[in-house]
Amino acid sequence: MQLEATHPLNDGRTRSSNLVRSLRGERTSPLPVWFMRQAGRSLPEYREIRANVSMLDSCLTPDLVVEITMQPVRRHGVDAAILFSDIVIPLRLAGLEVEIASGIGPKIANPITTRLAFEELGVLSEDALEPIRTSVERLVEQLGETPLIGFGGAPFTLASYLIEGGPSKDLPESRRLMAEDPELWSDILSWCAKITAQFIRAQVISGASALQVFDSWAGKLSHDDYVTFAAPHTKTLFDELKDLTDDSGIAVPRIHFGVGTKAIHKEMMAVGATVLGVDYLTSLAETAAEFDFQLPLQGNINPDFLDKDFEELKAHTKSMIDEGKKAPGHVVNLGHGVPKDTDPTVLTKLVEYVHQITS
Repeated sequence: MQLEATHPLNDGRTRSSNLVRSLRGERTSPLPVWFMRQAGRSLPEYREIRANVSMLDSCLTPDLVVEITMQPVRRHGVDAAILFSDIVIPLRLAGLEVEIASGIGPKIANPITTRLAFEELGVLSEDALEPIRTSVERLVEQLGETPLIGFGGAPFTLASYLIEGGPSKDLPESRRLMAEDPELWSDILSWCAKITAQFIRAQVISGASALQVFDSWAGKLSHDDYVTFAAPHTKTLFDELKDLTDDSGIAVPRIHFGVGTKAIHKEMMAVGATVLGVDYLTSLAETAAEFDFQLPLQGNINPDFLDKDFEELKAHTKSMIDEGKKAPGHVVNLGHGVPKDTDPTVLTKLVEYVHQITS
């Protein structure tokens, strides 16, 4: 599906941005930089505006989504915004009782662990996505030439919340279903892939210039289990999005990110992504070589350095940038999300430093 002529990738706003060019495999000067979780808990203005609103309610209130998404762009001067939302929003929009518990993460009131429970799952209607479309449309008007990144959760990570009822260190119910009822497991992940594809597609059609799929828990799986139980469903998700192109027929960039996934990088890219997000545990130089220096990369500053002396952070960042020089395109980011106690001024200085040394 070719995006509308008024889409930012088509009307001259974002196609030539350093972010989009880097994601499409060009070396830019300066390198673009943005941070996962740049909008949110590390910012005092975010904590103030969200003081009396739940996380998921704020994600479905366009006024709040626009303001919160814009906050790090205004404060830090990053080269991209990422929609303020959550990977469990499609679950909420499909009618599930889900909340974000402070300090814990997503909590599902009625986990899906049986065939009966699965058959009671609802569908995600196009009407339910209206707050997402409205938020994105209003955001891209304000962002101008700064690209917006849309996102969603990979089926495995989303399903792990759905099955476990919340974050889980060992994923016992998920592993039980894989072993004892692989058909139900497959059906649950197929459902997750479908609603997340709808969620991301709405973001891109409404104006997002790139998309990222988070598979936060993929690193908990062995290579063989990832290939058998997760990858086919992530491929389904990416397949549902690969037709989204600009007016030159070039696909919208598709980033795939996971933590602790070094052993499955090739498999993560085989599902249909065009860019690999690299965690802080992994060498960019080794990753570039793994893909014969043909794959654009994103990453991978260690978030722990945000709390160190700034000179140490600078040295670490320069080393990371040097490691990424052999990738055809490099988007500077963290190798995980911004920690909640990060001093925002450090992020602002870091953006300035990255721009300075890569110009």
